[in-house]
Amino acid sequence: MGSDVPQTAQTPETVLNMLLNSPSPAPRLSEIGTVAEVGDGVAIVAGLEQALSDELLQFSSGVQGIVLDLEPGRLGVVLLGPSSRVTIGESVVRTHRVVSTRVGDALLGRVVNALGIPCDDKGPIRAQTVRPVEAEAPQILDRLAISRPLATGIKVIDAAVPIGLGQRQLIIGDRQTGKTSLAVDAILNQKNSDVICIYCAIGQRGDAVAKVIGAIDDGGMSDRTIVLAAGDEDAAGLAYVAPYAALTIAEHFAGECKDVLVILDDLTHHARSYREISLLLRRPPGREAFPGDIFYIHARLLERAGQFASGGSITVLPVVETPAENLSAYIPTNLISITDGQIYLSPRLMRKNQFPAVDLGVSVSRVGGKAQTKAFRSVAGNLRVTLSQFEELEDFARFGTRLDDETRARLTRGAAVRAALRQADRDPMPAVEQLAVLVAAIEGQFDGLNEAETGRAVIRLRKAAARDLPDLVKRIAENASLTEEDRSRMVALGRAARVYAGGENGTKS
Repeated sequence: MGSDVPQTAQTPETVLNMLLNSPSPAPRLSEIGTVAEVGDGVAIVAGLEQALSDELLQFSSGVQGIVLDLEPGRLGVVLLGPSSRVTIGESVVRTHRVVSTRVGDALLGRVVNALGIPCDDKGPIRAQTVRPVEAEAPQILDRLAISRPLATGIKVIDAAVPIGLGQRQLIIGDRQTGKTSLAVDAILNQKNSDVICIYCAIGQRGDAVAKVIGAIDDGGMSDRTIVLAAGDEDAAGLAYVAPYAALTIAEHFAGECKDVLVILDDLTHHARSYREISLLLRRPPGREAFPGDIFYIHARLLERAGQFASGGSITVLPVVETPAENLSAYIPTNLISITDGQIYLSPRLMRKNQFPAVDLGVSVSRVGGKAQTKAFRSVAGNLRVTLSQFEELEDFARFGTRLDDETRARLTRGAAVRAALRQADRDPMPAVEQLAVLVAAIEGQFDGLNEAETGRAVIRLRKAAARDLPDLVKRIAENASLTEEDRSRMVALGRAARVYAGGENGTKS
């Protein structure tokens, strides 16, 4: 049965009377500015007197920009898109918000730009949460002391230059010394951990970023890694924003009590992008034409890392390039003073076919030693002493001076230890294998072997350690110390590996 309630028909006159009698909406004021000048990556905007610093502006051409300079009657705006699309006279409106990026689990396994927009062919990103790229660093009371190690799988780093979760450890060296490779290996070694990785490429060529993405995919870490790319062909504003966006994404995961590893590759390009922007905005140049606040932009970025009381942590490995081994250059010295240590990759060691080319005389970790496991700590001291004595004697022996037996023995031992520290790219090692190789080398099991024999002995020893020392794996994870029995077992495995490699009149089986 239908309803007996009569339906009142609304005539057009009734609707019109309702609209006329309803209260009128409040007026909405909107400021509209115009582009007065446009350059390579920046624009000068007039007419937006109420705009705020760091506010995001929307150009009618679709390009966005960040207010960086506030001057009477004009705004200096950094463009986040191609300046070729912006024309003089086009309208600009305020957005009343700051530049933000997408965050969340939906970004895992994706390649995005600084604004969280996908750069791969995997479709749109369904992340609904956005956060400002700028944020205040946590206060002292919100932090904890660094006490947990971050395993990189690289012998020379885990033993002699350890990194702790929440540390800021600088990777520094000349061009083509393996800085990016070192950082990628650290990412690949997190396959057996719960650490989430963010690789931020700043000013890198597209093919270089593609190689890193391929290595991460091949290493099985793509599902827990976010690649944030601001290429050399992108606007300088995107390169400037990129590392801040990477830390914003990391802070989201750290807020969920997760550990995050962030690679900033590299801050030299970031500093150059900011210098380019500043000069185009006609800011006063300082040393090497960098603006006066170049130290502050990196300090406020890296201070956002740490071990937090909430349970999460952000570990940052910033990369910086040195010009011709000049560690006292402007940007490198700034970053050395901000970070908690540095890993220096030496071209001199590269020429000696030493990979990774970590110079332990210059490299240092100021807080990672407190997070280093006891097993590695018992090996690290002897490793540094052996190598430092060897390098001093090596330089002295070049003069052809007659050497006594003790000096020759030290030279032989140092050369063997340095050879044992060689490690191929994309081959991170478990802790027990690292310790077995280091103990065997320090105890002289590789003395007198040539490069090929040492390589065979190390491979043999790694297999034997993985097979014969399963009990030690658990004890190392529980932060137990190496006993004399443990060292003796490692030395015995090293002796067998030496015989296999052809040393001591042995023949390779």
